[in-house]
Amino acid sequence: MAFHETRFPTAISRGAQGGPERRTDVVVLGSGYEERNSRWASSRRSYNAGYGVRSLEALHEVIAFFEERRGRFHGFRWRDHADWKSGPPGAVPTPLDQVIGIGNGAALTFQLKKTYGVSHAPFVRDIKKPVAGTVKIAVAGITKTSGTHFSVNADTGLVTFAGGQAPADGALVTAGFEFDVPVRFDTDKLEINLSGFQSGAIPSIPVVEIRL
Repeated sequence: MAFHETRFPTAISRGAQGGPERRTDVVVLGSGYEERNSRWASSRRSYNAGYGVRSLEALHEVIAFFEERRGRFHGFRWRDHADWKSGPPGAVPTPLDQVIGIGNGAALTFQLKKTYGVSHAPFVRDIKKPVAGTVKIAVAGITKTSGTHFSVNADTGLVTFAGGQAPADGALVTAGFEFDVPVRFDTDKLEINLSGFQSGAIPSIPVVEIRL
């Protein structure tokens, strides 16, 4: 298996349905109190691309994409239109959007991250598939220049500072970016009834996030 650095058709994913999922075990005791255990440290996103298929042309595009990925075999990029930037969806990313690390005077490599929540139990999500050319970096509030001060691996989300550019001890390293979700099809079989499709039926095309 492999990961194909190509994005599922954006016009189709815009109409998809889905979002993050967590796994929590809830046990209700005889007293009526509950015990809860979170089985996953991180959420996992899933989508149904079928909701975005509105024409036979779009359906044909999905079939071609599915065949090239060999069904569930190869992963690919997915644009989650509800959550695809370091800041709010309607805002332009800035280099101050997200804290991705604190310098120690020696470390040169930092993973892109996005934090959800502020006060109680913020969730920090590693961003492994940034969109090339969109990553902005600042150190201690000072914007750095891509290609001069740092480089970004768009396949892994790793930011690497050039030699001699290591962030100083205690300096906040922040970033702004656009990103995709690494996913795969969650089926090896597309069941499509053209007569039903033309009558308004929605084909089921499940897509699920993968860990990298």
